Formats: sequence, structure tokens, C-alpha cells
Amino acid sequence: MDPSYSAVTVLGTVILGLLVSLWLPGIERKFVHARIQQRIGPPVSSPGLMAALKFFYKKTVRPSSPLPRLYNSLPIVGFISALLILLFLIPPMYTLGALASLVAIVGFLKIEEVIYVFMGSLSRSVMSMGMPFPDLARGAKHPDLQRYFLEDLSSMRAFRLIAFGSFPIYIALFVPAVMSGSIFLKDIVAYQAVHGPVLFTLAGVVGAVVFFIGYMILLNEYPFAILKTKADVIEGPYMEYAARYRAFVYITRGFLMFTLGCLFSVLFLGVPPNILSWGILVNIAVAAVFPILMAIFSAFAPVFTFKQFYPVTAAASVLGVLALVTAFV
Repeated sequence: MDPSYSAVTVLGTVILGLLVSLWLPGIERKFVHARIQQRIGPPVSSPGLMAALKFFYKKTVRPSSPLPRLYNSLPIVGFISALLILLFLIPPMYTLGALASLVAIVGFLKIEEVIYVFMGSLSRSVMSMGMPFPDLARGAKHPDLQRYFLEDLSSMRAFRLIAFGSFPIYIALFVPAVMSGSIFLKDIVAYQAVHGPVLFTLAGVVGAVVFFIGYMILLNEYPFAILKTKADVIEGPYMEYAARYRAFVYITRGFLMFTLGCLFSVLFLGVPPNILSWGILVNIAVAAVFPILMAIFSAFAPVFTFKQFYPVTAAASVLGVLALVTAFV
């Protein structure tokens, strides 16, 4: 393949993905949540674009952390992991072998998830700022029990979320792999070019439902918004003190929406993201439809605690296993 063609394809697709992703959170908030709740809502550009620009110009305050530079860099690491997923979904990158496989995709997704655990572990005060009183929490009044920082508790909450909430989407990713007999994206796309999209099969339909549930869990959206409880949420990168690092949180959320939409297009429709192909319109359409469906679902769903989260996640995982079994058949 002509190297210049490959470079244009990869760079152009990534730039287009960034541009589209800046508007996806606004579509979710403005055209769905605001309409359902019968309010005006924010401008479409506000949640993904203007908010990020605003925080790039705010003053960054040194956080209270044993490793402040690492702590501040974690939102950037999350963005890079989402960027790498999109890169290896683009056809010219399929020549890189194992990096363009489901194993690599799972690894990059896990990096994006685990940064929240690290952030809670590295923060040493409420919202990463120093407080005028000891910022410690007790499990009980017994003096010999271990004492925690509040962020330690939120770190444990994040760990429980990714330990159990990851199963649905990771199981769903391997439904197309079972049907195509390969974990490599190139082979999965080639299989669907011959046999038709995986989505148009029974296993594909069930797998798509499970994928969507995992999509909502990865984005921490209601009713799976375990990390959004204000009592012990990991607030560090989300606060104004984080400034440009908080900007990456906004950018990453929208970019992850686009990337997961492209991932679904590759695995279940056989359409990889390529700016030089009309198939890119399919990728954009899927990336836009998923946030809309998520917003509709979250607007009417209750807020889950772990008591509801565990059985729902387990049920979705069982559905994913059934999809795998059906794919074998």
C-alpha cells in the first residue's frame, strides 16, 4: 500500500474522529436529555467543545498527592488509550498484527478504566486539595481499625466497578471473533465482507445488546453511574483546580463515544473507519446513534446502587455467554 495513502487515511480519520467527538456529548445532552426533561438544555457545543476550551485557560493548582505529576497526567493517559483504539481500527494499521487484534483492544480499554482507580489511590485530600483539618475516614469507632483517605474509598468503588462491570462489553467483543474464527480485526472485517454483517445474525443481535450495556458502563452513564455519587466520587480531574487536565476528561468522554461506535461498526457491521471511504458515514451514524440511545435509556432508568448493579451486570454477562454459544452454532 502506498505510504502516503496510508498516512492520509490514518491522520484524516483521527482528525475527523476528534471533530465529530466534540459534538457527541452535546447531542446527548441537548437533543435527548433536555427534550425528555422539557428544558432548554446547554448549547450543542457546550459539553464537548466549549467546556474543554474553558478549562485549557484555567490556572492549574498543584494537587495534594504523593505523585502530583502522575496524578495530573492520568486524564491524558486515558485519552491516549482511546486514541490508540481508534488508530488500530483503521485498515492501514491492520499490518501491525497483534496490535490490531481484540486482545490489544481489550488492553487499551482496561487502561482507560483503571486510571480512575489510580487517581483515587494517588489523591490525598478531598477533591485533591489540602484541607484545614485531617482528611481521614474510619470504618468504625474502634481505634485499631485502619483509617482511609476519602479517595481510597472511591478508589475501591472504582475497582469494584471495573472488576464486575467490564464483563459485558469484553464478552460481546468476542462474538464476532467466534463467528469469524479469528481475533484479528482484518479477518473479522473480511469474514463479514463474504458472509454479511454479524449484526444480522441471532448471536450478533444478542451480542449488540450486551455491547450497548457495556458501552454505558464504560461511560459511567446512568443507571450504571457508580462513580458519580458525590459522597466519595473521585473528583480530582473533574474539578476546576485541574484546569487543562480536566479538559482532557471532557475530550476523552466524547472521543471514547466515537471510538466505541467505530469499534461496533468494525465488529458487528464489518465497516472500518476510513476517511477515504463512504463507510465513514456508517461509523459517524453509529457513533451518533449510540449516545442518543444511551440518553433515552438513562433518562428513564433508576439510579443503581451496587445492590442492583451486580445482578444486572451478571445478567448481561450471561446474555453475552449465550451469544458466544449461539455463535458457535
